[in-house]
Amino acid sequence: MIPDQLENILLGSAYLAPINSYRLLSRSKVAYIEGCDSYVKQSYRNRCVIASPQGPLALTIPIVKPAAGLHCMKDIQISEHGKWRHLHWNALVSSYSNSPYFMYYQDDLAPFYENHYTWLYDYNMELCQLMCSLLNIPVDIKPTDTFTSIIKDVVEAWEIHDFRTSIHPKFTPDEQLPYYTYQPYYQVFEQKYGFLDNLSIVDLLFNLGPEGLLYLDK
Repeated sequence: MIPDQLENILLGSAYLAPINSYRLLSRSKVAYIEGCDSYVKQSYRNRCVIASPQGPLALTIPIVKPAAGLHCMKDIQISEHGKWRHLHWNALVSSYSNSPYFMYYQDDLAPFYENHYTWLYDYNMELCQLMCSLLNIPVDIKPTDTFTSIIKDVVEAWEIHDFRTSIHPKFTPDEQLPYYTYQPYYQVFEQKYGFLDNLSIVDLLFNLGPEGLLYLDK
């Protein structure tokens, strides 16, 4: 069982990560965001899921296609292909303009869709730091310097809990964090699609605002 308070955790880099990641961040003193692992497709590294008027919607950041072989996450560049920043921002506006707190936080998010970023890792890191600041999550977020293969003995000795591979779209929310109970909160399109759990953290932010941290701590 995951304890209520964690000393140190390891998380993978993620674009507007799912709520489960922030459940962990809210319980941690120090969070290391992995940047030295190999980039993996179809992960949260460059994709988030929001609740749109048409139901769950995946927003994917295009990347500059690297050469063949494995590539470090910190070396992955963002592509401007398809005007993705414009499309993502419009999707957020159409999905959350009627939520209780979108107007309150939109100016904090807008620069991420107006300014050019070169590196995906840096972009994700700044977004993560912003989300923690807006939700008043008092965690110290640090990048990794080298890749560490965590084994059970090392985890116990360092008190580091490794969630780099468990927070992944291929796992259901219950499989990602099997000991948490998922309670519904207000969502704009809940009457149409039912409650959608473990969406991007922006869903929680725009719908609950400053009460988001209380939800994460339940």
